[in-house]
Amino acid sequence: MKFIGTRGSEGERRFSEVILNPAAPNGGLYVPKKLPKVDERFLIRFLSDNEEKSYKSLAKGVLGLFKIDIDKDLINKALYTYLRNFDDDEVVPVVKVKSDLSVAELWHGPTRAFKDMALQPFGVILSELAKKKDEKYLIMAATSGDTGPATLKTFENKENIKVVCIYPHNGTSEVQKLQMVTTTAKNEKVLGILGDFDDAQSALKNLLKNKDFKKSLSEAGLKLSAANSVNFGRIIFQIIYHFWSYLKLVENGEINLGDKIDLIIPSGNFGNALGAYYAKKMGLFVDKIIIASNKNNVLYEMIKFGRYDLRDKRLIKTISPAMDILKSSNVERMLFDKFGEERTKELMESLERDGYFVLTPDELKEIQKDFDADFATDGECEEIIRRYANKENYLMDPHTATAIKAYENLKEKGKIKNYVVAYSTAEWTKFAPSIYYALTGEDVEREIVENEEVTISDKDAIAYIETHYDVKAPDVIRELFEKEIVNENIINKNAIKEEILKFIKE
Repeated sequence: MKFIGTRGSEGERRFSEVILNPAAPNGGLYVPKKLPKVDERFLIRFLSDNEEKSYKSLAKGVLGLFKIDIDKDLINKALYTYLRNFDDDEVVPVVKVKSDLSVAELWHGPTRAFKDMALQPFGVILSELAKKKDEKYLIMAATSGDTGPATLKTFENKENIKVVCIYPHNGTSEVQKLQMVTTTAKNEKVLGILGDFDDAQSALKNLLKNKDFKKSLSEAGLKLSAANSVNFGRIIFQIIYHFWSYLKLVENGEINLGDKIDLIIPSGNFGNALGAYYAKKMGLFVDKIIIASNKNNVLYEMIKFGRYDLRDKRLIKTISPAMDILKSSNVERMLFDKFGEERTKELMESLERDGYFVLTPDELKEIQKDFDADFATDGECEEIIRRYANKENYLMDPHTATAIKAYENLKEKGKIKNYVVAYSTAEWTKFAPSIYYALTGEDVEREIVENEEVTISDKDAIAYIETHYDVKAPDVIRELFEKEIVNENIINKNAIKEEILKFIKE
């Protein structure tokens, strides 16, 4: 498998090269030169009653299609994280909620969010490659709340690795923040910035291509890589669970092999959606990939109207903060697959230079062959959470609620005709206050103390939900409230580079 850049390449790259060095030429992203194909025989292999019928075996099979240049022993070691570090034997349970709707739960890993699905094996491969090459790496991660904890967890105390995690101060949930600022690993640094996720992601992308920054790292004996989904090492693992969801529906008798399904994906940075798109291109029986957004609905506008316009947009804080994103990096990879290098470069440079791009009518039709979209307000998400908890006995987080709202809205409009898999991207424990207010129906009367809004604490919200609903928070969440905060650094976004350079010299 060879990889090329979305905005032009200086030759082709192997997987081992792009996972270690994810920044493609001219500000682009690496993509496979050609996707492998699957057929029914491939899928049947993982439906039979033998040892192949496991998530680990399916992951190994899908990775094998890509023919990546990673030793089989290392792949096995990476995939073993699904057995060791996830609390469900199936890794991704697919739970039936309605007659034509199942929810694929991607959050049974150590940080209780879908980012573990990719970052657990990703961390093993990257750190082992660095050790094998006798190189030391600085891994950067910008997070809206879930990538950060998952990156810190997978790389904690790894040899040859330093990690810097950048998150928006006051832009994550309390649990997400605690998962970052309580890390005691000596090889990790957490920076809260006075800005939003787009600021954090822009800083990461700029540093990945900053020659002076790389020179400073080189002088300290470090190379630079990234754990965000700009790294295709993340995306390749986000393809697998779409195959798994389909196979579980067949196994459970919800569909027959060959039937098409629709996928609904809560989307911020478009990585999950891109994984679904690649799975469809490879031959998985998917009809529509439905993008569910919150009030930051730039993806909805692009898919419905063909415009990506940030000129009058400002980031809105919502109860689904991992989707509070305006610049969705992985859209570029989809545009490249649809329209090629020249047009992709033109569209992305327009977005970067002018703050917008507009698709032609024909280009919009091409995108709408594969995608549809919807979005939800906070109030709509709260109503979904409350109704499904009380009437369907299914408790979900606010991000998942955007997907369920899309299912209900599009079904009412007659736009859903297939069986649906909605993806649940985080456990309810990560956003417990929002769940509490949704379940109780209380008005959120926030007290102002020292210029900050105060709501019910995450710890108290979790206790209430456990008492009134048949759920229990896992120990990894409970223990957070007893840990000491040891890695909290709040800085101006302009000081990121300086703080990183200080850290690598420590």
